[in-house]
Amino acid sequence: MADTNESPPGGAPPDGGGVALPENGWRKEYWKKNLRLMVVLLIVWFAVSFGAGILFVEQLNEIVIAGFPLGFWFAQQGSIYTFILLILIYALRMDRLDDEYGVSERNDDGSRS
Repeated sequence: MADTNESPPGGAPPDGGGVALPENGWRKEYWKKNLRLMVVLLIVWFAVSFGAGILFVEQLNEIVIAGFPLGFWFAQQGSIYTFILLILIYALRMDRLDDEYGVSERNDDGSRS
């Protein structure tokens, strides 16, 4: 442990998470929040890609935008746009979660590395 800011393996995060948990408790809590976020985002993606693109395609095809049925648009492009948006949301939320638990990848001046 050359750096005084380092913590022992399995101990508290480098900057402290603010919550007093057992030795590996913060890691379990961090992973639980990460999994919860992933599950919610995957459910949204599934609902848009499978639900709007396959299950409800007939009802959505009754709506026409720019000459294309809405169900066709969701099946071809909407699920891809939704997936890209969900990736952005995941990256932003994980940055916040990393900051909350003191494990973000920042330089000494506070900028991202």
